Amino acid sequence: MRIALILLSAALAPAPALAANQVALDNSVFVERVTTDASGKQRVLLEEPKIVVPGDRLVFVLNYRNAGAQAADRFVVTNPMPSAVRFADAGDTRPIVSVDGGQTWGTLDTLTVPLADGSRRPAQPADVTHIRWAFQKPIPAGGAGKLMFRGIVK
Repeated sequence: MRIALILLSAALAPAPALAANQVALDNSVFVERVTTDASGKQRVLLEEPKIVVPGDRLVFVLNYRNAGAQAADRFVVTNPMPSAVRFADAGDTRPIVSVDGGQTWGTLDTLTVPLADGSRRPAQPADVTHIRWAFQKPIPAGGAGKLMFRGIVK
């Protein structure tokens, strides 16, 4: 089964987008490949994906830049997980996530999902429907940075 990349990137925030507080967002998606050189040393490469297949590891990179003249206070970035991708991790960042389509938010270890019998189980990475970063400090005018998360093609 092959999945065209266009389906995956369509679920991300528009690129580039300019929010009301003048923070520009730009996103990129890469396939993470591990190669081994002649000496046996492994290297991780990020490649532009043309076609992805189940099991491929994807890296989603969200670049932000405050293009305004004022600091951007209380800035929040929310991304839906592409339906063809299972959330894996968000590196060193600490996003909050939703497992119910964006209705409730929390860290993955605090969320639960309902079962058919009415009970609940702890949420797993595969349950994540949305990822959100809420900036605790204002982004200064001209300030920029990068957020990332990883997923695995279902």
